[in-house]
Amino acid sequence: MTAPLIEFGSPAAGTAGSAVPPKRVKVPPPPPRADRSPVSVNGMTISLEAISTEAQQHPASSPGEAMRQAAKALVIRELLLAEARACGISAESARDDRGRREADEDALIRALLEQEISTPVADDAACRRYYDGHRSRFTTGNIYEARHILLAAPVEEKAARSRARDTAQQVIDALKANPSRFAELAREHSACPSREQGGNLGQLTAGSTVPEFETMLGQLVEGQLCPVPVPTRFGFHVIQLDRVIAGKQLPFEVVRDRIAVYLEASSWSRAVSQFIGILAERAEVLGVELAPANGAANATPSLRP
Repeated sequence: MTAPLIEFGSPAAGTAGSAVPPKRVKVPPPPPRADRSPVSVNGMTISLEAISTEAQQHPASSPGEAMRQAAKALVIRELLLAEARACGISAESARDDRGRREADEDALIRALLEQEISTPVADDAACRRYYDGHRSRFTTGNIYEARHILLAAPVEEKAARSRARDTAQQVIDALKANPSRFAELAREHSACPSREQGGNLGQLTAGSTVPEFETMLGQLVEGQLCPVPVPTRFGFHVIQLDRVIAGKQLPFEVVRDRIAVYLEASSWSRAVSQFIGILAERAEVLGVELAPANGAANATPSLRP
């Protein structure tokens, strides 16, 4: 591989500059970091190239964090594959709805988990307890009827944002003096197509608008004009909340199956984590820290001795 080149500019004035030649200079690649711990499972090394490739599947706040997540994922995968082979498991690859064939190693891991993980079925009593403890999660959600006037200004244009904010505040002041002018001012100032309906947005539910707009709707009371312009990526909004239709409680019978799916999936996820923790305690894992199995003796999954 050709060594990288650094292009130096004209040397700086003075004697020190003469030590830097004004031409291309070959610089050897940096030596491997001595503090980078190798990643291995029971003596089998997981290469840096494999971790780098896997890191593409792990969005993270930094490249280093993506690499750590990737290394952990590959270690867990190797632990599961090693256990599947030790158990003598064989599996036939499945195909999805589009006819794509499951990878052989993925089939082995699936078969292992199907054999070793046992979780309880969520019965009516368990579902009812969860429903009674989280009733606020099972509502239709509020419906808001609102009007707005949009003073458009892109986020990156600071001068335009400042003008839009000032104009929005002037519109609010005018509406405080004469609330009946909302439709008139919407047609005059709003950059939203709703200006043709006097700024009327109709009925809004969760997710209908951008988060900043939705948050403000939840803080207003019926008939209230928001006293300040509301900034979003589109510009500044003058918002009037006209009506709130309160969400209704969904009956237990309507959400029972949804609760059961959630409880069983949560139980399965905890059992898999416990299973991986037990495997990690039995193995020699270097370069990655895995959470140990808490209460391994009473774990849901059973491991072969």
